[in-house]
Amino acid sequence: MLVALVALAGCASVGPDYVKPDTQVSAAWHTPLGGGLAPTVMNPEVLAAWWTTLKDPELSGLIEQAAAGNLDLKKAKARIRQARASRGVSAAGYFPTLDATGDAGRSYSSERTSADKINDLYNAGFDSGWEIDIFGGVRRSVEAASADLQAAEEDLRDVLVSLFGEVAVNYIEVRTYQARISKAEGNIAKQQETYQVALWRQQAGLGDELAVQEARYNLESTRAQLPVLRSGLEESLNRIAVLLGEQPGSIHKQLESQAAIPVPPPDVAVGVPAEMLRRRPDVRRTERELAAQTARVGVATAELYPKFTLIGSIGIEALSLDNLVSTPVRMYSFGPRISWPIFRGGAIRANIEVQSALQEQALIAYEKTILDAMEEVENVLTAYAKEQKKRDSLRIAEEAARTAVEIAVGKYEAGLIDFLAVLVAQRSLLSFQDQLAQSDGAVATNLVKLYKSLGGGWESMAAEEEKKEVKGKKDGTED
Repeated sequence: MLVALVALAGCASVGPDYVKPDTQVSAAWHTPLGGGLAPTVMNPEVLAAWWTTLKDPELSGLIEQAAAGNLDLKKAKARIRQARASRGVSAAGYFPTLDATGDAGRSYSSERTSADKINDLYNAGFDSGWEIDIFGGVRRSVEAASADLQAAEEDLRDVLVSLFGEVAVNYIEVRTYQARISKAEGNIAKQQETYQVALWRQQAGLGDELAVQEARYNLESTRAQLPVLRSGLEESLNRIAVLLGEQPGSIHKQLESQAAIPVPPPDVAVGVPAEMLRRRPDVRRTERELAAQTARVGVATAELYPKFTLIGSIGIEALSLDNLVSTPVRMYSFGPRISWPIFRGGAIRANIEVQSALQEQALIAYEKTILDAMEEVENVLTAYAKEQKKRDSLRIAEEAARTAVEIAVGKYEAGLIDFLAVLVAQRSLLSFQDQLAQSDGAVATNLVKLYKSLGGGWESMAAEEEKKEVKGKKDGTED
């Protein structure tokens, strides 16, 4: 019987066998590629450390700090350890159980009986049981736990992708705010000179009070922008600190010196949609979650079938503790046991329906994740190319505005035009300079978002984590 039961345990498990959904995606991107984008195959090494393409050592250093200290990353690693331990719990169902037992008791009998009034009884022994996994309930449970572990690993990779993207976006915001503040301060200095000229002309009788007041409100209007810009700079710096796992204010000195906004490379390979879907951790995670839930349908289905268990016990007992050691009564029992749920009020089949509905939801979540990923990439491809065209136009406008200011100021000082032309030219110059700084930042930010949407950034760090894990096992630092 034992041989037959073990042989049956190797048969196919009940419940549906998981098959990865065959997702049909376009062979190419719908968005026309421009701005240096190309559908060529992406270099895995470049994509794994995409921030190096911006050639900014400060940004690379912040990425390394985030990988070492970010709290969300540490939480994701803890979830992996939890999932690994849960798989161990499920796998324990393959093996027999052994429990040691021991008890001591005292009973009392009434004086009206012939028995002694007080009786002591001591016993000790071992109980064993082994449920033969005939219908695969344990196998499906281990299958689900293994898929959960793989999903947790993909979740860690997804955290890496998001983390590195957030660090880079906020770093670019810091440099953008610094550039905008610098432009505003430069314009304030120029407008201060213009205000002084208007004041001198008014005092010399060559101008009127209107020009003085126009120059003054133009100057103060520019000054009023500085507090807002500096507030935004503070928020970005504090956000970077938290992403690094540090307290707000801890990296202000590190980034206080102004530096240029990172410049994207001239050419960026974006591959094809299928390549992106294979790489993105969020897509891979939801696929593993679907596999886990499919296995849980089998776990629930196995409850419909009988359970075959081999049980046994061996022990000793005596009326006194001394006799338990010296002259105990020995006893043992063993044999098979079959249990089969006859009536549970429909609870088992209802649970199968619950797990099947959850499987359907997991499939829908997987399909939606694919659509969301496709949408994200298509939108970023458009934004990256269009923002470059906007930036090129703003550069031309900024150059023309600077020339217009020089001409207007010169003519005003010569008394050839009134101050209104100077006012309009200075406001236009400040506006174009500010827009150009924002556009430079937007181009770099869109590149970061593009790499993030393509699922880049986790490979190198994940490889390092795997090396640490293997080394920890060899050194005995990990159980």
